Amino acid sequence: MENYTALTERYSGGMQYNRCGRSGVLLPKVSLGFWHNFGGIDPYERSREITRYAFDHGVTHFDLANNYGPPYGSAEETMGRLMDDDFRPYRDELFIATKAGYDMWPGPYGNWGSRKYLMASLDQSLRRMHLDYVDLFYSHRYDPATPLEETLQALVDIVRSGKALYVGISRWPLEAARTAFSYLRQRDVPCLIYQGKLNLLDREPLDSGIIGLCRQEGVGFISFSPLAQGLLTDRYLNGIPDDSRMKKAHFLRPEMLTDEVLSQIRRWNDEAQALGQTLAEWSLRWILQQQGVTSVLVGASSTQQLQKNLRCV
Repeated sequence: MENYTALTERYSGGMQYNRCGRSGVLLPKVSLGFWHNFGGIDPYERSREITRYAFDHGVTHFDLANNYGPPYGSAEETMGRLMDDDFRPYRDELFIATKAGYDMWPGPYGNWGSRKYLMASLDQSLRRMHLDYVDLFYSHRYDPATPLEETLQALVDIVRSGKALYVGISRWPLEAARTAFSYLRQRDVPCLIYQGKLNLLDREPLDSGIIGLCRQEGVGFISFSPLAQGLLTDRYLNGIPDDSRMKKAHFLRPEMLTDEVLSQIRRWNDEAQALGQTLAEWSLRWILQQQGVTSVLVGASSTQQLQKNLRCV
C-alpha cells in the first residue's frame, strides 16, 4: 500500500465533535472501535484501509483494549503497526484509548482490577502500540473483590505517571460509578468518560440511571455495540446469512434473534426507510440524540460499511 498522507479536508467533511462531559476534550460523534476486525487473524491491509478512511473523515478517536484480537493483544499490535506505517506524524491529532479488566494472561495477576494488573497491563499495551502514553485508559469492568480504592488509586497514579492523560470506567454499576467519580475528582484526576452498552435493544445505561449520573457529574458517555453487533442493520432482516457474525461468533448467538426481536427490528427498519435512512443510520442517530451521550463506537469490516455508519452525523 502506498505511503499515507491524510486528507487536508479531514476536518471539513462533515464530522461533528461533542464535548466530553465538562472536560476540554472534544470527541467525534462516531469513533472507531478495534474490538473486531483488527486482530491477528484479520488482513492487516484491510485494517489499515479502514483506519485511514476513518481518519480522513474526521474520526480521531480509536478505542482498544488489552485483549482485543483475536488473539489477545493483537489489535494493539495492529495499532502499533499503524502508528509506524501511517499515523506517527498525526499522533497529536489522535485520541487513543485502551483498557484492562478482563482476562489477559494466566495466573492471578492477569485479570480484574488490582493495581498490579492495571499497571502491568498498561505497560504491555504501550509496548504493543509503540506509544509513550495513551490519551485514555479505562478500568474495563467493575471488580467486586478488589477494594474500589485500590483500583481507583491505580488510575490516579497512572495519570500522574504520564502514561495516560485521562481515565475512564466501563460497565461499572451505578453506586460504584458514583464512588469512582467522587474519588477521582477529589484527587484532581476527574473521570473523563463512562463506556457502556447502549442501543435500541439494550437501554440499560438509561434505565439504570448511569447516563443521568454522568450528566450530573460532568462525565462523558460513549456507547459500545451501538448496532447490537449487527442486529440493528439490514443484515438479519430476512434471517441469518451463512457468512454472518451470528454464524461465527460467540458474542452474537442465533437464539438472540427471536421472532419478537425480528419483528421489532423490521418495524424500526420501516420507520427508518420512511425517513430515507438505513436502519443502522437511524439506530446510531437515536443514540446520539440521547442527552449526555458523547459518541458512539462503531466497528467496521470494510470502508464501505464505515462510510454507511458515518452518515448518521
